[in-house]
Amino acid sequence: MQVIETLAEGLKRELKVVIPAKDMEAQMLERLEDVKGRVKINGFRPGKVPFAHMKKMYGKSVMAELVNEIINNRPSEILSGRGEKSATQPEVAMTEDQAVAEKILAAEADLEFTLSYEVIPAIEIKDASGISVTREVVEIPDSEVDEQILKIAESAVEYTEKDGKAANGDRVTMDYEGKVDGVPFDGGKDSNAELVLGSGRFIPGFEEQLVGLKAGDEKTITVTFPAEYPAANLAGKEATFDVSVKAVSAPGKIEINDELATKLGIESAERLREIVRGQLENQFGSITRQKVKRQLLDQMDELYAFETPSRLVDAEFEQIWRQISMDLAQSGKTFEDEDTTEEKAREDYRKLAERRVRLGLVLSEIGEKIGVEVTEDEMNRALYAQIQQFPGQEKEIIEYFRKSPGAIAGLRAPIFEEKVVDHLLGEVKVTDKTVTKEELMAEDEDDAAVSKKAAPKKKAAKAEAEAADGDEAAPKKKAAPKKKAADDKAE
Repeated sequence: MQVIETLAEGLKRELKVVIPAKDMEAQMLERLEDVKGRVKINGFRPGKVPFAHMKKMYGKSVMAELVNEIINNRPSEILSGRGEKSATQPEVAMTEDQAVAEKILAAEADLEFTLSYEVIPAIEIKDASGISVTREVVEIPDSEVDEQILKIAESAVEYTEKDGKAANGDRVTMDYEGKVDGVPFDGGKDSNAELVLGSGRFIPGFEEQLVGLKAGDEKTITVTFPAEYPAANLAGKEATFDVSVKAVSAPGKIEINDELATKLGIESAERLREIVRGQLENQFGSITRQKVKRQLLDQMDELYAFETPSRLVDAEFEQIWRQISMDLAQSGKTFEDEDTTEEKAREDYRKLAERRVRLGLVLSEIGEKIGVEVTEDEMNRALYAQIQQFPGQEKEIIEYFRKSPGAIAGLRAPIFEEKVVDHLLGEVKVTDKTVTKEELMAEDEDDAAVSKKAAPKKKAAKAEAEAADGDEAAPKKKAAPKKKAADDKAE
């Protein structure tokens, strides 16, 4: 086999591979020799088939198998021999001329094909000891735990009908129908809907106009849908709601005691407080982790500068762009609404893709150097978490992952990355800072533009934080007044 490098430009490589016809024929004859004692052909006893006849009958099919095996297996062997790693699956190209292909199968012409790929660049691991991050820690007071319990306990509140006027905290049972320009709109009508005033569940301004009403009252309420409302046909529009109050109910007093805990399925108030405190610690701890990781990656990004494989960047960009396009389509907005243009947005998101690819390669290299491994138990837990998201489809999900190496890699990658981040946090300087929950939740100026090099206005900065550093997009607030009381449990 002869391997000739025909292109070496930056990270791009192209190789011409030539396997002489005589070598291909030798391998073909070897395989025929191996099976000749087992071949059954009418008119010949087993093991007595003339070799020339076997070659005539099966030579081309055996040669075709050899070509497929070489195309599938030889590229990785060639790259390994060159000490190179391909960023993506190498592209293989061979002749499309039928006459030439027939000659190859007949061992009358050399097998030639080309490999096109990009190498993963050599990455020199930098000393991370100079990196310094601040870990914001929230100390959770007992009052915060009790406040959260009271929110959770809203589902256990018992309401009693009253004759007086509705006040904040009361539950109003009503019928309503919404209209824009006098025309009813989809999703704007409900009967016997229940709403706790002051809960913030409905469109801003809606609940406030119910205060003071009593059973039997009717009122037309005028509100304006938020400009960012998901339904484009309603966003920013003024609407009226014809409301008929059926009942007003006052809430019973909530006390944090064993009785309340039992109603919530917990054995005692003490245990309830322990559980809620643990949930808050996990919630705040997750946010703390995201912000620390973001600081770490920002400074890692400053340490490393190298050419990134364009095919990886293209794939990453396409993934980001699909999500952005879906978000815009669902919101009914345009790039102009986000104070940018499509051309500028593409440029900015490509920079984001380059950053993600570069940091991914760096973390991968560090992980390999320090011997990070993802255990079978960790993979099983990740798979189980995926299965839980699709109740009733467990078999289909398992089968999908069984047949999709890429999907399995997608489960492994974040686990691997978090382990590398843990390692790095053990090397860098970490300073703890006690903050309030409001301070922890607030986006500081650095977070508002996570990457100075890739900070398209508004949305791109948010995407940078979400995509590169593991944040989850905040759920959009429901604005249409159509949720039932059963949906109004504390979130």
